[in-house]
Amino acid sequence: MSITKVKNYFKEKGLENAVMELELSSATVELAAKALGCEEARIAKTMSFWVNEKPILIVTAGDVKIDNAKYRAFFHTKAKMMKFEEVEPKIGHAVGGVCPFAINEGVDVYLDESLKRFQTVFPACGSSNSAIELSISDLEKYSNFKEWVDVCKVSVPAA
Repeated sequence: MSITKVKNYFKEKGLENAVMELELSSATVELAAKALGCEEARIAKTMSFWVNEKPILIVTAGDVKIDNAKYRAFFHTKAKMMKFEEVEPKIGHAVGGVCPFAINEGVDVYLDESLKRFQTVFPACGSSNSAIELSISDLEKYSNFKEWVDVCKVSVPAA
């Protein structure tokens, strides 16, 4: 089970009690924010993409969307999200619980600049009802990220 892998991963880091198993679903940004009692922007959304046949993860703030032009400028290819059925075998976590921890080998993790405006954020922990609160420096440390990227646009609410 994916959450067990993540719990074991954090246990090795001395954070065995930091992973929260929630009574409510956290499978979407909206649900996670409600379950955690925080603003949607602080949910660290982890998205799975293909870059030249290689799986990658991009962790973004919950209130942003991928900007195709920025993505193409950085990765030199069109943004191609993984299909639902590809995610778990390639990443190691199912959709709804995808996170940058305890993932399969060969998956690069990128952190989007949209996260830097927060003291702490809440990424999932391998299941559709889990999360962990991490500072940005702890997210960097525990995600084993490759680099910071700027590939998102802030969603502007309708007036």
